[in-house]
Amino acid sequence: RPRSHTVTTTSSSFTANLSASSSTLAYDREFLRTLPGLLMVTEIVLGLLVWTLIAGTEYFLYPAFGWVMFVAVFYWVLTIFFLIIYMTMTYTRIPQVPWTTVGLCFNGSAFLLYLIAAIVDASSVTKELDSHNYNSWAASSFFAFVVTSCYAGNTYFSFISWRSRTLQ
Repeated sequence: RPRSHTVTTTSSSFTANLSASSSTLAYDREFLRTLPGLLMVTEIVLGLLVWTLIAGTEYFLYPAFGWVMFVAVFYWVLTIFFLIIYMTMTYTRIPQVPWTTVGLCFNGSAFLLYLIAAIVDASSVTKELDSHNYNSWAASSFFAFVVTSCYAGNTYFSFISWRSRTLQ
């Protein structure tokens, strides 16, 4: 029998979309001009201040400051990660992830754990504990409350965004 020499090729829409979307990297310059973007930058700058003020002391001798360090560094790194995601508009390339829910959970947990860490930080600062590190710990406590308020603001904006998505 004679064989047919035709070859049929098919292309999936997934690979076509993947190659088209990965060829250019989007950059959202306007995000930093929004209130959530400004709050995020403030969280990064002041969060860095919180953990560097504690890291410059003998915090490891006191478990309470270890908790504050964990929360401050953990959410500092994650906030930088989310800032990169928002600035590069990566969330538009991964539509399978419910970004509004992820943002709400992230900001809500950051607010709650930072509030606990700020209270622990403030209640652990005494001159009797270590007068040499008193000023650094007191300053870190103040900035921890400021960062907490920033996360509270972003939690509010995340909730508004999440609610508008769920009502549609």
